[in-house]
Amino acid sequence: QVQLMESGGGLVRAGDSLRLSCAFSGRTFSNYAVGWFRQASGLAREFVAAIDWSGGTTYYADSVKGRFTISRDDAVNTVYLQMSSLNSEDTAVYYCAARLLRASIRGDEYTNWGQGTQVTLSS
Repeated sequence: QVQLMESGGGLVRAGDSLRLSCAFSGRTFSNYAVGWFRQASGLAREFVAAIDWSGGTTYYADSVKGRFTISRDDAVNTVYLQMSSLNSEDTAVYYCAARLLRASIRGDEYTNWGQGTQVTLSS
């Protein structure tokens, strides 16, 4: 079965950059799309970015467009989320999720989820 493991979260300052990683295992990675979602304390989970099985199609939430970049490296079965110009509104637990082939901005269309990694902007 698919397993996902996020890493790379931490405590950063406004304006800093951070790269999150999502390590995939259990199935053929190149058949899967991966999305990043986040959930801030007390708020609903929201879509951040997604990449399809080929890497040829990506989606971004308006709030992160131009600041975040999603990419994948099939050689190491990993999807990355490069985040820059971080601000307080980016504080959240970040989750990666996987589904077959096509990316989606809807969390309910993903079949597998990781445990999350915390990103906190210091005040």
